[in-house]
Amino acid sequence: MAAVAARDRVGLGWRPELAAGIFANLNRIDVLEVQADDYFDAPASQVRALRTLARQAPVYLHGIGMGLASTHAVQRKRVEAMARLIDAVQPCGWSEHLAFVRAGGMEIGHLAAPPRNSNTLEGLCVNVELARRVTGSTPALENIATLIDPPGSEMTEPDWIAAATRGADSDLLLDLHNVLTNATNFGGDPYSALARIPLDRVGVIHISGGRMLPSGRILDDHLHDTPDVVFDMLKWVAARGQRPLTVVLERDGDYPPIGALVAELDRARLAIAEGRCDRATL
Repeated sequence: MAAVAARDRVGLGWRPELAAGIFANLNRIDVLEVQADDYFDAPASQVRALRTLARQAPVYLHGIGMGLASTHAVQRKRVEAMARLIDAVQPCGWSEHLAFVRAGGMEIGHLAAPPRNSNTLEGLCVNVELARRVTGSTPALENIATLIDPPGSEMTEPDWIAAATRGADSDLLLDLHNVLTNATNFGGDPYSALARIPLDRVGVIHISGGRMLPSGRILDDHLHDTPDVVFDMLKWVAARGQRPLTVVLERDGDYPPIGALVAELDRARLAIAEGRCDRATL
């Protein structure tokens, strides 16, 4: 696997619809995040193309289908597919979600927040250890957004994130819009949540946008611009975190011109720089 970043980087999620704009702006994109599951069963030609892309810009692999945060064992075939892709592409890192996607032989079809309790924590640690053994590296674990506070929980989300990353001995992929979404949806404060999250484990950050539902809750759909408050949260984290940050802008549809996305990357760079400057005063 490629070397870990020694400096702050800002990049974009790779989407085929954005390919032309990405290649035209590689000098302003430090890293590309690729959805790994799209390549598990892809033809060899597509994997070769991804390997070629990784030679032009650092590539970070992002998994969406393992369902590590579960009392059910992760499917070994998925972990082995990730291992093969890591070997082929040599990414700078990889990640999965603090979520489950299947139970009782049924595929849910989307990321679901698990019960935040000791049983799920134990299952997560077992699943991450398998992933570590098979791939030779440990995935960063991403906090997810949810419209439903998972029943059967014994921990708050920040405590769950801390226990999960500590128990699995993994880094945290901190999704700032997901922190904002859950705080809004369940009557919390995003900064209070951030203050209880282990920033020493944060090396990668997601930023994105969603939309407000009539119920007053946020739907994290990745179809909208990153809101101002998420850039403010990024500045807050940069002021308090000690590690180099890799920040990835996620956009999954309703794509604006590439110039608008690159402008968001520049805003992220500015937020990081301002946060680093504020660090000395804290």
